[in-house]
This record gives sequence, C-alpha cells and structure tokens, in this order.
Amino acid sequence: MNFPILPIAVAAIVLLVLLYFFPINLWITAIFSGVRISLLQLVFMRVRKVPPSLIVNSLITSSKAGLQITPNELETHYLAGGNVPKVIKALISADKANIPLDFKQATAIDLAGRDVFEAVTTSVNPKVISTPNVAAVAQDGIQLIAKALVTVRANITQLVGGAGEETILARVGEGIVTSIGSSLSHKEVLENPDKISKLVLQKGLDAGTAFEILSIDIADIDIGENIGAKLQTDQASADLKVAEARAEERRAMAVAMEQEFRAKTQEAKARVVDAEAEIPKAMAEAFRSGNLGIMDYYKMRNIQSDTDMRDSIANPDGPKSS
Repeated sequence: MNFPILPIAVAAIVLLVLLYFFPINLWITAIFSGVRISLLQLVFMRVRKVPPSLIVNSLITSSKAGLQITPNELETHYLAGGNVPKVIKALISADKANIPLDFKQATAIDLAGRDVFEAVTTSVNPKVISTPNVAAVAQDGIQLIAKALVTVRANITQLVGGAGEETILARVGEGIVTSIGSSLSHKEVLENPDKISKLVLQKGLDAGTAFEILSIDIADIDIGENIGAKLQTDQASADLKVAEARAEERRAMAVAMEQEFRAKTQEAKARVVDAEAEIPKAMAEAFRSGNLGIMDYYKMRNIQSDTDMRDSIANPDGPKSS
C-alpha cells in the first residue's frame, strides 16, 4: 500500500508553521502560572518579531514576585531596545529591599545605557572605589602622594542624567589636593590624615552624580619630593644665568669701548703724522719767504739733537711700547 508522502509533508509543514505562530504550549504554561495573556497576543508578538517566550517568562517571574506588569509594557520596552529580563530582575530586587523603583523608572535607566540591576545592587550593598595616586604640595613645600578609598551607594533618582564614577574620583582628587595644599606643614597631614576625609566630605562632592558618598578613607600617604627646595634651586639657577648674561653683556660693552678708544688713538696718531708731514713744507716755505734763516735752522737742529740725547740718557733701554 503506497502512502501519499507529499500530502503528509505539506501537512507537517503547515502544522509546524501553525505551532510557530500559535505557541499553544507557551500559552498553556502562562495560563497555569496565573498570567492572563491571550493566544492572539502571542501571535501578534511573532508578527512583530518579539520572542513570546521572553515576554511570557518575564511575566511569570514578575507575577510570582507580586509585581503588576502588563505584556504591552514589556513588549514596548523590548521593541525600544531594552533588556527585559534585567529590568524584571532589578524590580524584584528593589521590591525585596524596599527601594522605591517603578517600572517606568527602571526602563528609563535601562534605556539610558546603565545597568539597572547593578544600580539596585549597589544601592543595597555599597561598593568601594579606589582613587589613583593624588600628588599635592603642602605649604612647607613637601609633596605628599595620597590614595583614598571612596564608599559610594547608587542614587536611583539620579541614575538618568547623573555623572558617573569618573566624576566622583575627579572631585575627590581635587578635594585631596585642596586639603593638603591648605595645610601649613606636611607633618600636620601625616599626623591627622582623617582631616582630609572630613574636609572633602564637607564639600558635597556627590551633588549631581548618580552616587551618594558614604565615606572617604585615606588608604595611604607617601612623602614625595621637596618641591619647595627644588623650585628655589631652579629659581637660583635661573637668577645665576641672568646675572651671567648681564655680566657678559657688560664685558662685551667694555671690550667694544676699548676697541673704540684704540681706534680713536690710532686716528689721533694719524692726524699727528699728517701734521708732522706738513712741517718740512712749512720750513721750506719759511726759507723761501725769508722768515727762517740758515742759522735759525741749524740752531733748531742743535736743540732737537740735545733733546734726543737727554731722552736717551734718561731712558737707556729705549722707549717703552704701550
């Protein structure tokens, strides 16, 4: 006997398609779990490409936890790109911990890109974040390197639009620098490190952030460089270089003036030589005009020879060169 294989295959395919679009088993599970949802709603979820199992399981979980959430709310959040199971988990945790958190607020936090379940967990169990090493200088010039542990708790109402951990760490670091900088001596900070914590906590550094600062504890303080002495040394070195530059400038000016005086001396000697060159001409003119006789000339030469002899006696080694 030959069985009609083609009709059976077509019937099987049609049955699978019907079971896919009509998840009867999932609908029965929801009914027995106390979740009211129609089979037509599950079909429409398939059409809108929303996983019915995800919505039904989330509804069952929230219903068992006593939460009143509709299928349309979960489906809308899924279509908006939200994480439905994490929102349900966060709502249940917040309800058990008596933290005021409604579905609208939870979905807003989730769609803002924050982990809503982690926020609830942090609100119940505060976490500790560590600041990087913060270097500051006291008024006596000694550098201190501090590290703090900040205990924070999530502020549910500020999670949307509130600043994150980076802002908390930056503000705490700024507060540590201000506190150390206002101290007269580094010894004062080392003796009372809790002074830093008190001053920083008084500033209200968690304003506008998604966290509430519970405590700030100074974990470690190390002594760094003597910044004051280093700055004084650098200043002295700079002053020395300035003084050397000014001295070099004065020396260059003195050398220039000396060269100028030498040039003027040479110029004067040149004028003397020019004047002496005019003497023979003047004597010749005096001879021609009769103002100078031969005897007068010989008398002048004798006086000059006598003067040279006296000079040679007075300076036997010859004239000294300047």
